[in-house]
Amino acid sequence: MQKYIKSCLIEQFYVTFAKKNSMAKKVLVVTGGGDCPGLNAVIRGIVKSAEYEGDWEVIGCIESYNGLLKDDVEIVDLKDKDVAGIHVNGGTIIKTTNKGGPFHFPVQQPDGSWKEEDRSELFKKRIDNLGIDVIISIGGDGSQRISIQLADMGINIVGVPKTIDNDLSSTDFTFGFQTAVQIATEAVDKLVTTASSHSRVFILEVMGRDAGWIALHSAIAGGAEVCIIPEIEYDPKKIVEKIESRYKSGRGFCNIVIAEGAKGLDGKITGVKPTALGDPNIKLGGVGDKLKLELEQLGVKHDIRVMVLGHLQRGGTPVAYDRILATAFGVKAFELVKDQKYRTMVSYRHPEITYVSLDEAVKRPNNVDPETSSLVNTAKKIGISFGD
Repeated sequence: MQKYIKSCLIEQFYVTFAKKNSMAKKVLVVTGGGDCPGLNAVIRGIVKSAEYEGDWEVIGCIESYNGLLKDDVEIVDLKDKDVAGIHVNGGTIIKTTNKGGPFHFPVQQPDGSWKEEDRSELFKKRIDNLGIDVIISIGGDGSQRISIQLADMGINIVGVPKTIDNDLSSTDFTFGFQTAVQIATEAVDKLVTTASSHSRVFILEVMGRDAGWIALHSAIAGGAEVCIIPEIEYDPKKIVEKIESRYKSGRGFCNIVIAEGAKGLDGKITGVKPTALGDPNIKLGGVGDKLKLELEQLGVKHDIRVMVLGHLQRGGTPVAYDRILATAFGVKAFELVKDQKYRTMVSYRHPEITYVSLDEAVKRPNNVDPETSSLVNTAKKIGISFGD
């Protein structure tokens, strides 16, 4: 990819870039939030659709919106050759971040301290000067809320749902989720053999924030005995009962899958406040160790080990399902751009790839409903305990 980066010569940068690309309509692509398997497939779908149409140019904004918010502007032209074969790669070729953004951008002050600034007007000025016609924002709930704010400023924008958590209610699935489930399931499979060999209790902590979908799917697929999700507050005494039922003959083993956002009877999550300026998200983690301590305090004598799967769930090659879904999302996003259907987000409603308004997209989260979820019912009927 050829980069166009300027700092002090920013105005000349506008002139050079606009002149070079004066004949085509322009779409700016951003990838925001955590990285996710399938991001590159979306970018590829957009670029190939634009090339097929023939009168559009695709520009990538490096590190989400920050590429146009920094004093040193960083954007790239994206051509067919730049996206060849990238659908099999994890991550995103135009980088991503969950810090900063147009409305909360961290700026270092003369005294060395940092302060958040609203750079949304500067952002709008820069996209106007560059002749950007529309933005495609690939991101989750937080990213699409930023999309709404930008749309309120009169900026044309189309969203693409991205999250391994599968926590957007306006789409049946988000790309990246199936890959994360596959990785978590493979981890459960491996822990079953080592737990059995050593007669141990293994606690596998997986991602998902406030939604228990990764934990629920991987627990069923991997054959875990306990699944703890944020939507069901767990009682450690109930988990002890399940564990001991696995050791009736003296030897046994037990595998527990716990979502990072799981809560005990006190309703509190486990994590730390963010320290980086421009990052609003509590850093979840440690709930597996918390549960281990609770079980030991309740008298469990079996050897308990904790494994935090962490960012392994975000990395690597996306599974075929996610490559296909992400590619279809990219193509649909460009169709919405071409048809001038702005302030919308791509959505998958089986079997169709469709769209919803951005306002509808973030209206409510997609959490597991313990009362109505067929998967919760399935898990209970095969003997999985939720600690309730």
